[in-house]
Amino acid sequence: QVQLVESGGGLVQAGGSLRLSCAASGRTFSRYVMGWFRQAPGKEREFVGAISRAGLIKQYTDSVKGRFTISRDNAKNTVYLQMNSLLPEDTAVYYCAGDVSSSSDYGLIDDYEYWGQGTQVTVSS
Repeated sequence: QVQLVESGGGLVQAGGSLRLSCAASGRTFSRYVMGWFRQAPGKEREFVGAISRAGLIKQYTDSVKGRFTISRDNAKNTVYLQMNSLLPEDTAVYYCAGDVSSSSDYGLIDDYEYWGQGTQVTVSS
């Protein structure tokens, strides 16, 4: 079992930046592919990006490529999402999640077993 707690959300103007953090409990953090998802009001939860166990492989959805960067510190049991050049359409609740599957496609939401409670990101125009 692992528990995930996100932080760092807030209100920012378009073009601004935020850095989300996700702290994990337990000693098995490095076993998980860690992903970030988001859910806007009235929409389904969608994949944002993910990072492999050792941090060598990163995958992003097209809409955030070049603007968002995922990183992780396995010594601190923490994964980060650096969000730059934010747009109003980035407004959503952002969730981190842990995936123990062996899939090479990190965007499959059903592969993620552990979820945080989410943190709100609001981008004003």
